[in-house]
Amino acid sequence: MTLSEELQWRGQIKDKTFDDLTWLDTPRTFYLGADCQSADSLTIGNLAVFMMARRLKKHGWNAVLLVGGATSLIGDPGGKESERDLKSREEIEHNVAGIREQVESLFNGMEFTLVDNYDWFKDIGYLEFLRDVGKHYSMTELIQRDFIANRMGEGGGGISYAEFSYSLIQGYDYWHLYKNNGVVLQIGGSDQWGNMLSGAPLVRKKEGAEVHALSMPLVINKATGKKFGKSEEGAVWLDPTKTTPTAFYQFWINADDEGVEDYLKIYTELESAEIDHIMDAHRSDRAARHAQTHLAREVTRLVHGEEAAEFAAIVTDYLVGKTPVATADEQVMEVIRQELPVVNVGYGSNVADVLIAAGLASSLTDARRLIADNAVAINGVKVNRDHFEDSDFENGRAMLRKGRKYKDTALLERA
Repeated sequence: MTLSEELQWRGQIKDKTFDDLTWLDTPRTFYLGADCQSADSLTIGNLAVFMMARRLKKHGWNAVLLVGGATSLIGDPGGKESERDLKSREEIEHNVAGIREQVESLFNGMEFTLVDNYDWFKDIGYLEFLRDVGKHYSMTELIQRDFIANRMGEGGGGISYAEFSYSLIQGYDYWHLYKNNGVVLQIGGSDQWGNMLSGAPLVRKKEGAEVHALSMPLVINKATGKKFGKSEEGAVWLDPTKTTPTAFYQFWINADDEGVEDYLKIYTELESAEIDHIMDAHRSDRAARHAQTHLAREVTRLVHGEEAAEFAAIVTDYLVGKTPVATADEQVMEVIRQELPVVNVGYGSNVADVLIAAGLASSLTDARRLIADNAVAINGVKVNRDHFEDSDFENGRAMLRKGRKYKDTALLERA
């Protein structure tokens, strides 16, 4: 496949400033920016567009990857109903360092240029910026952009001059990277499209050159209709201290059937024929979660490495009851204890009491209802009784589950 064909097949083209998609098939230099205002880690929402960047790189494009040390000091107004709180320079530096490390890991083994826009903004004077940049932007055009109009309109949260100016700062980034790095394409998510439109006109007005922008659609969970990338516990982070590799793996294992083929196309580098083969196997036995298992292994390997992905798969087999917890070694048990609530259980303990202690039931009435509804399993076997038996424990361990999700599971250990 050509690059344009691959991006179309993977569903990674939404808005563009060029007419003919084959423009993409001649390698040049692109850039992708990462916001560092909110956190010191990327999420899987960010990962989608970084996968797009990897595809451009593999098709011969030169990559300039930008961490926004300057823009993060202001805050992107896009997608926000109210003003962001400003972060200190020290907080932004910390966030930049964390995201820089993740970007370097995602592009390990590839050639790329990593830049921080604070390096060129820190010495620009206010009057210089107004004359060289502000003069080229029409207020009429800026206030018509959706994310600004929504904030300024009736019921909007308002917008400060600082956040209003964010688009100009991003436009300057593009001009700077065009002049110094030969960048002719900016890529990003569709939620950034308004900001992305700021660079090409500035380059055209200042340099008489045509440069372009390309956005990809936001990834949507088809089962819920909501933006993809959150679990019940919140955002799914690339930082293993925020989302452990096992929890990361489990997020993908639990991906919805409706969207799993799209996720395989967006978040992995598997080829068309291989994805078709995986989906054929998946459709023949959906309960086996064949597609989700491939997805989890591929994405976890990319983000956390081969060893972490293999270990996460091993731990997951224990968490879902595929492998008896009694056989787990201490290294695996240490991770299981981090992932699940742990309850020490004495001989003859009441099942309902343990469900409450594990946080799997909200009250004695709720616990008894779950037991009566045959919704409680010990070591993967449904139970409808009041007390634990000696045979429930092997090697002093047992798994207690409510329903089907591993997050509704507790590790039981003999007191």
